[in-house]
Amino acid sequence: MTHPLDRPVWSALGSGWAEIAEGDARALRIAPDIGVFGAARDQSPESLDALAALVPDQGELWLVERDPVPTPPGTRVVKEGLAVQMVLDQLTPALRKPPPITALGEADAAEMFALATLTEPGPYARQTHRLGGFVGVREGGRLVAMAGERMRMPGYIEVSAVCTHPDWRGRGLARHLTREVAGAILARGSVPFLHCYASHTATIALYAAMGFRIRTEIRAIILSRV
Repeated sequence: MTHPLDRPVWSALGSGWAEIAEGDARALRIAPDIGVFGAARDQSPESLDALAALVPDQGELWLVERDPVPTPPGTRVVKEGLAVQMVLDQLTPALRKPPPITALGEADAAEMFALATLTEPGPYARQTHRLGGFVGVREGGRLVAMAGERMRMPGYIEVSAVCTHPDWRGRGLARHLTREVAGAILARGSVPFLHCYASHTATIALYAAMGFRIRTEIRAIILSRV
């Protein structure tokens, strides 16, 4: 039986993301103003055709899959990268006192989008903040770092959008915010997970020091129309 984390986007679209999913039983995608992720039910021609129809005329659709996926008809692979999927059973003790951390929401949306656009922690749309669970650090009233939750499914919640303004890097803010988000997920009885490109060895080591372990390798595939 396939583990839900082997196809995290499909698992999320059928559960925690169901209210913001578009498509039908053959293929689904998250609402474009919230994100860029999609998945097909399986690799049948019918499902791949339905997935192709969800790729925007101008833009991209991202797949996150453990196993290879045939390129849907009428689309092309813009980029494909190998990532690791990490899960957390228990946080290691914090070595430093965290800075003041604040919850982020609708009132912070413009600042959150600007920070994500500047730092590029991964795909982040104007309404991604609606996925919830975001926290941040402010300096002089300015948002300088944040992290949040993205994919949700029974028993698992993804840590994502971890980013720090270049002027405030090197202070451990990303580490503190990741711990804050992951700890809140654990407190709710779910398992935190995250994705990191396999080539980012220093980042993987940082997460491992917090208690995350590599579960599997996984592919990130970016599609566009031909």
